[in-house]
Amino acid sequence: MSPLARIWQVGACAVFVFINAPGLAADPPAQAHAPAVQSGAQAAQSPPAAQPALPVRLAPNVAAQIAHSALLSIDGTATDDTLRLDIRHVSDKSPVSSDDVTVTVDGKNESVTRESGGGYEVPVNDLRGDGGRDVEITVGHDGIREILSGKVAVAEGASAGGLLRDHKQVAWWILNIAIVLVAALALSRRKG
Repeated sequence: MSPLARIWQVGACAVFVFINAPGLAADPPAQAHAPAVQSGAQAAQSPPAAQPALPVRLAPNVAAQIAHSALLSIDGTATDDTLRLDIRHVSDKSPVSSDDVTVTVDGKNESVTRESGGGYEVPVNDLRGDGGRDVEITVGHDGIREILSGKVAVAEGASAGGLLRDHKQVAWWILNIAIVLVAALALSRRKG
């Protein structure tokens, strides 16, 4: 096979992989499940494996419940730079007004700002990304302190910057492939 044909073959393969890469990602293989029927001794010895909690994905400016207990419910709303927390009593949906609210994200304390409207704001930077972050919210109310926890992931806002960044990545791939093809073509002509 001639060097030029090999170059074209490599280029075609690279383009094929580049175009089909998102479609080639497969779901992880299914885990083998334990038998459906277990004897009484086996069932007592091996409790079912706990599935990890899926994170609550917060879209920009859309409220969703991120944590709850028997007494409190916490809704979160992500904005460009903050996560707004609305803490309410479960019984009557009245807002909790407390100066004793702390928030940790993956064990790191976050600054909490109390709003005049009754909510609380936390910086959202540590919550952005694909994976969920462990969030613990400690609320002092009605003479008790509760620690509510959940997993939260804040989606990146769909902006022109993100779309432009994706196009720049495609342009870099095309430029790199073109440089390799031109270099290979120049080398093959020099030797031939």
